[in-house]
Amino acid sequence: MSARIRRRTTACLTALTFAFLLPPTATAADTTSTIGWVRLAHLSPDTPPVDVYLYPYGGTTAQLTLKHVAYGTLSPYESLAPGDYLVAMRAAGDAATADPVISTQVDVTAGRAYTVAGLGTASALTLKVLSDNLDTPPGKVSVRIIEASLHNPTASVDAGGETLATGLRFPDVTAYQTLDPGVGAVRVSTQAGDKTAQLDFAAGSTYTLAVLDGAGGSPQILDLSDATGTSVLPKGGVNTGFGGTAAQPTGAPTQPAGPTTQQGRGSVVPAGWGVLLIAAVVAVLFGLSRQRRK
Repeated sequence: MSARIRRRTTACLTALTFAFLLPPTATAADTTSTIGWVRLAHLSPDTPPVDVYLYPYGGTTAQLTLKHVAYGTLSPYESLAPGDYLVAMRAAGDAATADPVISTQVDVTAGRAYTVAGLGTASALTLKVLSDNLDTPPGKVSVRIIEASLHNPTASVDAGGETLATGLRFPDVTAYQTLDPGVGAVRVSTQAGDKTAQLDFAAGSTYTLAVLDGAGGSPQILDLSDATGTSVLPKGGVNTGFGGTAAQPTGAPTQPAGPTTQQGRGSVVPAGWGVLLIAAVVAVLFGLSRQRRK
């Protein structure tokens, strides 16, 4: 084989190899047009650990089960087909057929995300469906506050000199507010004293901050990130996981965590592509050999 033919063959093989290795692409719009997301939170201070189940509405087989979920814990997002679902909380260890302590319906819309939070006291427990903001103005940050501290039932919160909540009462939730991005101090002020945490707010991201009962009755700030960067997909659960008190969800697929759901698929190539690659190489070599004979 001449040097010219070898060069052409190498170039063709290189191009085909790149085409073979590149994963198929998918835009955020493609994904958000077909699925929604739900995550579950236990934010009731005096309610014991619970088992949480998510069912397609009218169904009897749970699509998501979380065991022994304690106060201050949050599940990752579960991707779901649009439609109606039922969330049921049972006392930890109760049979899946036992009557739930409380339940609520969630209407999942494509491209939207929701947090179903157990809020209030054990005697007045409610399951509140919160619509999570997955987008924010370019170059800005969106933040909301959940007051979930029974020891500090009234709290004021500010971040970077901006007031996020004044006299927020347990177990209320604020609307999202827009802030400038960057590292800044978030301060929670209560009758028991103040608590400050340094948080790094990424531009284009949205956050939910929960005020919880901390050690010694002081307030604690929990960062429940909703969406990160310019992605319109939700980030997932709490950065610190389940806080070491709750089991990981069973039967739940990996939550979306980036601009598309193609993450981790770069090494997964359909078998058909291998056949096409081999056929293309053979065709190229055959064509070049004929050209040389001429």
